[in-house]
Amino acid sequence: MPSRAGEEPLRSPHRPPAWVGDIIAAILIVGAVVVPYPDPALLPQDPLQVAASLLPAALLPLRRRWPLGVLGACVAIYIACGFLGFISPGVLLAVVVAMFGAANRLPRRSSLVALGVIVVVIATVATITLGDILEPRVFQVVVSIALAAAGGDATRSRREYLDAVTERAIRAEQTREAEAMRAVSEERLRIARDLHDAVAHQISVVSLNAGVATSALESRPEKAREALATIRSASRAVLGEIGDLLAVLRAEEPRAGGGAADAPQPSLRQLDALVASFGASELAVVTRVEGDPARLPIPSDAVAFRVVQEGLTNALKHGSEHRAHVLIDVADESARIIVTNPVDRSTELRDPDAPVGFGLIGLRERVAAVRGTMETGDSATGFRLVVTLPIPEEEER
Repeated sequence: MPSRAGEEPLRSPHRPPAWVGDIIAAILIVGAVVVPYPDPALLPQDPLQVAASLLPAALLPLRRRWPLGVLGACVAIYIACGFLGFISPGVLLAVVVAMFGAANRLPRRSSLVALGVIVVVIATVATITLGDILEPRVFQVVVSIALAAAGGDATRSRREYLDAVTERAIRAEQTREAEAMRAVSEERLRIARDLHDAVAHQISVVSLNAGVATSALESRPEKAREALATIRSASRAVLGEIGDLLAVLRAEEPRAGGGAADAPQPSLRQLDALVASFGASELAVVTRVEGDPARLPIPSDAVAFRVVQEGLTNALKHGSEHRAHVLIDVADESARIIVTNPVDRSTELRDPDAPVGFGLIGLRERVAAVRGTMETGDSATGFRLVVTLPIPEEEER
């Protein structure tokens, strides 16, 4: 971030402390007073001139806090030395250092205005004291101050550029981290939904067949054995799916949209196997497919499978007459999945003491993720689940 006026710019840890530069400048200013010059005009002749020559050494350390004030004071001392009849190289050095510091800490417009004012003032004083604005010494002073201003401005510009590059890099890193965290959160949410879809179906199968086995254990042992075999098969299936999903959750770097991507993704191509698994649980399912389900994009195909799975699971758990109907209608621009099952109006569909499930909530989120719509409610034939999934054009896929 660019430093404001009066603030010390950020310093590299490899650079020496700021006071080192102050000591060097003070030594040079004091040396300019004590070093014998062949030209008497460069030497202070009385205590007042000596004091004026040494004063900038005390002012320069304050340039970081008051850059313009110190620059103005150094220029004023240089002009005063001119009126006192001598030219101090140390004071000129102080003006150059102060000009560099001001250009390094102030906006470019402010430093240019300060430089212009200094040039005008020095030219005016030279005309008054020397009687000639073209005096070579005046030209040397102006050029030295202008070079100092250019150097300070270049330093400030480079620092601001490096600060901007660093800030962009930090923001880019933060954006990447936020995107990675979002991708991980979405992946874990997807895995949680898959876990619910898999477990809800298989546990319903286990629960139903456990009841069948209990009631038929003595009167119909063969029926009980079939129910127990179904329970064993469903238990193995659900344990396998839970193991696969937990392996993904334990992975150090879950992949966005991946995780379980190495396993076969659910699809309407598995519809017959899904219906057969419910048939083993004595849920009679009638399916009707119109159109070509292969036209569905892969994400929508997986959602359609989960819609049928969730609808049949609810029919198995809460429906009556142990039957359900599935209609899959694939048109040109959309596909509709309708799952209906009869319900007993005289009883509650759900145990009032049972916790509210998240099946339909998660399903609604899945459908919304592929820009689909979902409707649920009672109909003339019982409970009805209707999902509409858009089918994009080929070039949009």
